[in-house]
Amino acid sequence: MIVKMKPILIPVFLIFLFFSVQKKTESVEVSSIDALVSFFENLSGNLSLSKPVSGWARDSDPCEHNWTGIVCFDQIPSVKSITFESFNLSGTFKPDTICSDTSLAASIVVISLGDNNLVGENLEALAECKKLTHFYVSRNRFSGVIPESLSHLNNLKRLDISNNAFSGPVSSFPRISGLIEFVAQNNRLSGSIPEFDFSNLVNLNVSNNDLSGPIPPGGDLFPAASYLGNPGLCGNPLPNSCETQLPTPPSAAQKSDDRKKDGPNAAEVLMYSGYALVGFGLFLVIVIKLCKKKRTKKPESLVEEGHDTRESKEPYDASETLTFASNEFRSVVMSKSEVFAGNSVESGPVSSSLIVLTSPEVNGLRFEELLKAPAELLGRGKYGSVYKVKCEEHGMMLAVKRIKDWSLGSSDFKSRMKRLNHVKHASVLPVVAFYCSKQEKLLVYEYQPNGSLLKFLHGMPTGQTFDWSSRLGVASTIAEALAFMHDELRQDGIPHGNLKSSNILFNKNMEPCISEYGLMTIDNSDNSPAIDIINNTSQLNPDQIESAFRADIHALGVILLELLTGKPPMVQNNGMDLAKWVVSVVKEEWTVEVFDRALIREGASEERMVNLLQIAIKCVDRSPDSRPSINQIALMINNIKEEDERSLDVSESPFEIRN
Repeated sequence: MIVKMKPILIPVFLIFLFFSVQKKTESVEVSSIDALVSFFENLSGNLSLSKPVSGWARDSDPCEHNWTGIVCFDQIPSVKSITFESFNLSGTFKPDTICSDTSLAASIVVISLGDNNLVGENLEALAECKKLTHFYVSRNRFSGVIPESLSHLNNLKRLDISNNAFSGPVSSFPRISGLIEFVAQNNRLSGSIPEFDFSNLVNLNVSNNDLSGPIPPGGDLFPAASYLGNPGLCGNPLPNSCETQLPTPPSAAQKSDDRKKDGPNAAEVLMYSGYALVGFGLFLVIVIKLCKKKRTKKPESLVEEGHDTRESKEPYDASETLTFASNEFRSVVMSKSEVFAGNSVESGPVSSSLIVLTSPEVNGLRFEELLKAPAELLGRGKYGSVYKVKCEEHGMMLAVKRIKDWSLGSSDFKSRMKRLNHVKHASVLPVVAFYCSKQEKLLVYEYQPNGSLLKFLHGMPTGQTFDWSSRLGVASTIAEALAFMHDELRQDGIPHGNLKSSNILFNKNMEPCISEYGLMTIDNSDNSPAIDIINNTSQLNPDQIESAFRADIHALGVILLELLTGKPPMVQNNGMDLAKWVVSVVKEEWTVEVFDRALIREGASEERMVNLLQIAIKCVDRSPDSRPSINQIALMINNIKEEDERSLDVSESPFEIRN
């Protein structure tokens, strides 16, 4: 009888077991759902949200019903991240509502609540979410001391608490061994900067707080901008040395007091008197020499009266011209010695040496006019300087590029300029004139007043964004223009050689164009073998020439990464440049973390951003031979652009800035 019942009992038992487990599972899920809904109710406050929100109801499932702001793991139906950026949330962030739930605390790895109006309560409970790796609460109204318990988040990698009102010390955060990003500017933090593992950090910013004391060893891996706005801080990379801020040692102060009480002795009187006599004698000698020099000095003949002809002795950091958020323009006057008159004036008649190539408007422009015209120094870099020159006689604004340390002979230089003049593309800025002597080589362009891609990516005013369709349009235009130039000039061995976002300019119609094509030696920034393609083209074999053009592909890849991330090429200050940083993040399977948050807030297609990212990563491959050809790149980017245009209503204007 028992044997006959087994086929019936077994399925009944399994059904009973299934419903028992299911009931238990549902009870856990209901508990987590209640915790999530309570969490959101605290966040939302009383104001209406700026974006629609779906889900977040106790009778639905966050993973099955795709709650707004919730991302779940693919294989396990559990919450992976909670993201509500720029939703106009005006309530209270209470981490205990979710971190006290065992299931949620064991699954949530990302909490991103930036750009809202939230306040915080019971933040120390966040330490219970031990799996948390990314925590972003910038641009809110959090205040009070940062809880010590946050240092127990051993898995935390990225922490952004900037633009709040947090106060107190930050001494506990170096305990988090895996922390790679700490962004805390514009708060009220005090005390000293702890000794982070700076070699592990890829992003650090503690500017505009109340921190004091010396910057710890290794802190100079980051620029001064990471520390500015803390008057009490000192040490490299800040300009103020800690030695000038240290108090006088007690023993020295005591000795000084003793001297004041007892008065100087005879030996000290004699010593100080000797110093005074020597100093006075040196002063007389200097005055006499200056007077003689002034009497024998001849007046300048090539600089207009009323302009300052003194040569600037102020040191100039070329990096300043690449950071548009800072003062990138310096007003100067082209002095004969500072700019480009120099010995070139002595080499022969200058009036006939300025060769006009393309622009009828500048016909008759003479070299002396460039010398006399008031100018503004736009940038000084590795390969030379660029000036904005106003030629009043012609009613034109020009950009003059002075190239230094270019050993190309005059005849070869002229041939090169004429060859470049014959290859024209609407998106490549042409040289309108050039000047060449043994000592000097100058190139004249029409000045483009709308700035560079570098400016629009990294120096936009607060509240304005460079939208996705415009960025994709720039990528497509530049790739097509570069493909055309490569096809036309490959036999001549003339790549761009110095392609970067500061050399992508916007014309009067806000259309991007490549400037300075073919003027530089190949840069070795991508670890490719350095090739002086300009000076030794005739001696290069086909493989070397191809490698030179592949270097342009790497440079284009970096520009694509700038468009996608919104970060400058050298944002990583621990030796890891932008390309290496992006590759490392993608390897960690946090691809979405590399994208500019402005694009994510805009609602740009993540699929198309990922597709463009894959192209960029191929372009910056360490092996030049593994990089795709420029024609392949242009085709792939154009396909993404066409797909984007089909799915979105794209404005007829090629460029848009959103307030």
